[in-house]
Amino acid sequence: MENIKKENLQKLDDDKNKILRHALSKSSLYTIVSSQDADPEMDFNFDINVKTLPAANQKASGRCWLFAATNVCREIIAKQCNMSNFELSQSYLAFYDRLEKSNYLLESIIELLDKDYDDRTLSFLLQNGVGDGGQWDMFVNLVNKYGLCPKNVYPETNTSSATRETGQVINFNIRKFASEAKKLYREKGLNAVRKQKDILLDKIYALLSDAYGLVPETFDFEYTDKDGAYKLEKGFNPMSFKDKFLGDSLNDYVSLINAPTKDKPFGKTYTVAYLGNVVGGKPVTHLNVTMDRMKELILSQLRDDRIVWFGSDVGFYGDREIGVWDDQKFDLETPFGLSLLMDKGESLDYHASQMNHAMCITGVSFKDDQPRKWKIENSWGRDRAKDGYYIMSNTWFDQFVYQAVVDKKYLNKEELKALEESPIVLKPWDPMGSLAD
Repeated sequence: MENIKKENLQKLDDDKNKILRHALSKSSLYTIVSSQDADPEMDFNFDINVKTLPAANQKASGRCWLFAATNVCREIIAKQCNMSNFELSQSYLAFYDRLEKSNYLLESIIELLDKDYDDRTLSFLLQNGVGDGGQWDMFVNLVNKYGLCPKNVYPETNTSSATRETGQVINFNIRKFASEAKKLYREKGLNAVRKQKDILLDKIYALLSDAYGLVPETFDFEYTDKDGAYKLEKGFNPMSFKDKFLGDSLNDYVSLINAPTKDKPFGKTYTVAYLGNVVGGKPVTHLNVTMDRMKELILSQLRDDRIVWFGSDVGFYGDREIGVWDDQKFDLETPFGLSLLMDKGESLDYHASQMNHAMCITGVSFKDDQPRKWKIENSWGRDRAKDGYYIMSNTWFDQFVYQAVVDKKYLNKEELKALEESPIVLKPWDPMGSLAD
């Protein structure tokens, strides 16, 4: 360390580093290394541009996956009803997601009762606890079990929009249960543990009901269409609403991943142990494909005027205010000789990057018949980027997009056959088990 200091002392006193120090004393690192060289390419003009509804806002919660998924669904419903503005209740699904995840984790703890407290699987599950994040298949599980309702039927509350406090209470009590369950199991057996689990789950349900509001049993669907005509359809419940406007169509969607790691051959399906929300529901299943194939399938769906749910790592090379994710926009190499890019497979293996945010792809622009930039519907409100819509460069897409969901009708015979096979089970901490939040 002393040698590093001596050898670099003179270098750090040159004009370049003085300028950098002066600038960084009053500005953020990414402001200083921001480059406008590629900006002319990043305008909001697209060859394919699906007309979509106004951007939503997940606020201080990790519900991006629910917002992105309900955005896919609301476009379908809005077209049927000729609406220009409409949202489904993300809070309704989040209520049941937290309840079901609590049950799922409690059941996992019971399954691992014979393990030591520091068993890696048990420790991993308790450390992660019950969070806001999720996957597409978890969304489908919720809708299949509980249906959907409009946002005005089950609106946001302060707690549903800012979930940290209820999450802390729920997770503390689940971890307390894990601690007490071992002793209870030894002294009184499994039935006593299950009774204690049911008592805790009842308390969690009561907490969620008070924090999110009582879930609706019946409701009327009231709206005004694009032509200004008032509409009223009476006598829905969440399941009948889902059945009328979506039917079973969500079951036709398939999760694609791009995980170019040695342990995950392309053309195979994968699931992750202890990953889910609804006990007995559809397991989270991914079909691993090349990036070129993922883009080809995404484009097929966009060309049919249908938006695409996708997951990426938004922690790199992003300007969230103007709304651009582009690995060419920030130059760390010139001033520091550093970078935030590495082989995509190795970035997964070495925990440098993984999927952490879900949004919707709504458009694309081409150059020489190849995608150049992608239009993205986010859920961070309309006061950022271009009314809540963002741009991703194609090179950023290659590096940081890990998942996309498309209708299985676009898949070829080999891909459909792979989906019929039993998925390869990955360890709970595999990066493909990361949740979008």
